[in-house]
Amino acid sequence: MTTPSTALVSADLVAHAILLIRGHRVMLDDKLAELYEVETRELVQAVKRNADRFPADFMFQLTPEEARALRSQSVILKTGRGQHRKYPPYAFTEQGVAMLSGVLHSRRAVDVNIAIMRAFVQLRSMLGANAELAAKLARLEKKYDAQFKVVFDAIRQLMGPGPGTKRRIGFAP
Repeated sequence: MTTPSTALVSADLVAHAILLIRGHRVMLDDKLAELYEVETRELVQAVKRNADRFPADFMFQLTPEEARALRSQSVILKTGRGQHRKYPPYAFTEQGVAMLSGVLHSRRAVDVNIAIMRAFVQLRSMLGANAELAAKLARLEKKYDAQFKVVFDAIRQLMGPGPGTKRRIGFAP
């Protein structure tokens, strides 16, 4: 049953907040704080008070270089003094996100956690389905001769990155 507060958190919003950093699918502290409707400093403070619940495979702090790289990918940066973080953000793995509802102690945290866990599961199943499809395609390609190469290449193109990817500007060599 969906409660009113989980209806405010769309799976699409959560899916876009999941990033791949250091080989892990994670969510950053500022996005989580936004979803939980708390300030980022409150979320980080609650985590630090319960540090024993967040081992390295549940949560890690980005290096300054990683934080700069993420910030440089943002198209719109706020200007002015005090608009940017003093310290690099924390990244929470799926297990770390699950642990957050226990340290934030609110109904909203529980409801949002349920939505986030569903998004992680959905992402995992989509990635698994795509890997399964790629394996089937490879088996079919081995089975049939070169006359179908064009068809297999076209299918691979369709499976690739979507229209949201950036193309290089200029002429192809």
